[in-house]
Amino acid sequence: MASKNSNSIPLFLSSILGFLAVALGAFGAHGLKSVLTPDLLAIYETGARYHLIHAVVLLVLSLSGKLSESKFRRVGFWSILTGILIFSGSLYALAISGVRILGAITPFGGVALLLGWACIAYSAFSDKE
Repeated sequence: MASKNSNSIPLFLSSILGFLAVALGAFGAHGLKSVLTPDLLAIYETGARYHLIHAVVLLVLSLSGKLSESKFRRVGFWSILTGILIFSGSLYALAISGVRILGAITPFGGVALLLGWACIAYSAFSDKE
């Protein structure tokens, strides 16, 4: 059983998100290229790009061993994870379904990503536990 301060869960989640980013990116590039219009494919690719970039950020955070040292780093981790789900997830759903109203959800994911980055930056100078 993992201890309270273990990075097992963040490492697992970041690895799964990275795996999904590669799989969904490949699916978009190969499976959706002939199905989606160019503008919907571009939306899907934006979701995949942000997904992969931020999955790597989460992986770096989880491998750093520093999540337990700062509540702001932990909030940053979870904010970025939430941002991936909302931002990229809404773009994937919009591209595949063509339902444009799903784009109204995307900025909430973007705000979560920004919050995550801000929390990580703030953690550099604050709340060492």
